Amino acid sequence: MNYRHAFHAGNFADVVKHAVIARIVSYLKRKDKAFRVVDTHAGAGLYDLSSQAAERTGEWRGGIGRLMAATPEPEIANLLRPLLDAVEAVNPAGGLAAYPGSPVLVRHLLRRQDRLSAIELHPQDVDALKARFAGDVQTRVIALDGWLALKAHLPPKERRGLVLVDPPFEAPGEFDRLVAGLTAAHRRWPGGIYALWYPIKDRAAVARFRQSLAAGGIPRILDVALTIRAASPEPRLDGSGLVVVNPPHVLKDELARLLPFLAATLAEAPGGGWSLETLAGEAGKA
Repeated sequence: MNYRHAFHAGNFADVVKHAVIARIVSYLKRKDKAFRVVDTHAGAGLYDLSSQAAERTGEWRGGIGRLMAATPEPEIANLLRPLLDAVEAVNPAGGLAAYPGSPVLVRHLLRRQDRLSAIELHPQDVDALKARFAGDVQTRVIALDGWLALKAHLPPKERRGLVLVDPPFEAPGEFDRLVAGLTAAHRRWPGGIYALWYPIKDRAAVARFRQSLAAGGIPRILDVALTIRAASPEPRLDGSGLVVVNPPHVLKDELARLLPFLAATLAEAPGGGWSLETLAGEAGKA
């Protein structure tokens, strides 16, 4: 395990992923009943944008840096508000000194009755999470392989919530693990919302992944994708996607308004864009 998200925190892929996650959590809060978010690859939780790792790549400048400098129209600003509130909360002095990873973002959005399970395998990141959430009765930090968590921690006792699966794509076969992990998890908890992140580098591999999901028999799958440039000649992170299973009924319409703004704001070169595709509809329907 060599991957450390500190090099990439706050980049365009984080912005898109976290904007979608924030919309899903906001939807779950519409009902008073408690819910749980299970974050299977939680990372360190909070990232210093002035650190050596962040400065080495500077990726955050093309992501959250651009978003914070933008002036969206009110409707778009409202859709982004949950994410931006979380970013502002970790930068109390203003500016951009830190960026919240998914567990800190989610924790900021939770109500008193809601819960977070932050699961991470990297020892240093586990220690960072435990220190950050020490004494927080709403958050449980678990040192565990995230793929095992899809079996060991589902379904949650709340029976409502979101499972975020955000693997590092460091080892071969991650697309296959996503499909297998989702299949096993959905079998245990078919009513949960699942969000699976993936990189858009190898377009052929992404196409096979989407085809596997579409043919897998799991209903109600929405594929959300954004690219910041045309396909690169050599493998490069040209975009990212999020597969959402059991998406909230408002999500597709919200993202149809939000993604054009994000694509324009985060674009690095011509040829980028966005897409929303239903990979599988309601059960029993073609």
